[in-house]
Amino acid sequence: MKCTLIIDKNKDEEIIIYAHDRTDLINRIEKLILEKSHDLIGYNEKSIINLSISDVYCFIVENNKIYAITENEKILIKKRLYEIERLLSNDFIKINQSCIINIKKIKRFDASFAGSLMVTLKNDYKDYISRRQLKTVKERIGF
Repeated sequence: MKCTLIIDKNKDEEIIIYAHDRTDLINRIEKLILEKSHDLIGYNEKSIINLSISDVYCFIVENNKIYAITENEKILIKKRLYEIERLLSNDFIKINQSCIINIKKIKRFDASFAGSLMVTLKNDYKDYISRRQLKTVKERIGF
């Protein structure tokens, strides 16, 4: 594989990959580019935070506001959940109407007697997977 870098301050930044097949390397490059190009601006009490998407455990809706949950912070995001969903890589999946989780941050799944499935993230955040999203989650996780 050949790599060419052209630095030109007069042009818009763009990355083009010519490949014979989609490989794991190309997937990793694409993921890295998407994560870095779509950092979010978050708000925390009196400060504005440049939030890296890879640091987010999940995005939740509370009181009609969107929050990004990180390892030990809850950061307000001034976007709609569907707008955030468009920016996210395949590492994120919607588990119910008000929550999108990072599948790399999953700690465990717990089944209840009623048949519902609860996901626990590595920061101990817990939420239920809706019946509507259950099939999609199972396919993505590999159940």
